[in-house]
Amino acid sequence: MTQDVAPGEWIAALIAARDTQQCDFFDFLTAVDELDEGIRVVAHVYSTKTRQHALIRTLLPPGALTLPTATTVYRGANWHERETHEMFGVHFEGHPNLVPLLLPDGFEGNPLRKDFVLASRVAKQWPGEVDPGQSMTDLKKPKRRRNLPPGVPENWAQP
Repeated sequence: MTQDVAPGEWIAALIAARDTQQCDFFDFLTAVDELDEGIRVVAHVYSTKTRQHALIRTLLPPGALTLPTATTVYRGANWHERETHEMFGVHFEGHPNLVPLLLPDGFEGNPLRKDFVLASRVAKQWPGEVDPGQSMTDLKKPKRRRNLPPGVPENWAQP
């Protein structure tokens, strides 16, 4: 079953899945960047008794990336929320320990957001003798203008 809920109904939907549908196993929580629509947070829970699945989703608008913590319903949501906070910038209100989990100290940005520029794609030159997609016979021809790698905006300035 898939259930889309408003952010204000997030905890109520998780409690209903746990109590009404007997979903006693918290599987995962993550997010999807929907660009201009916002960030969609997705949780999957499972019933070990009835073998029913529940996928609960909510869409957070771009200017309001805050959601109540699911750790009050499922303790297993702890690390998932920490990762989602780090990678997507979603703040989980009431989370007991919302500290960095995977990224190094001082890291800036949310690397799984679609607007995050992967600077290493631009800053580091291709180490091969030929560019990707170019054959050895093409070396005699003049090189084409270098295109920016996918995900790098046109106005991005190299360091």
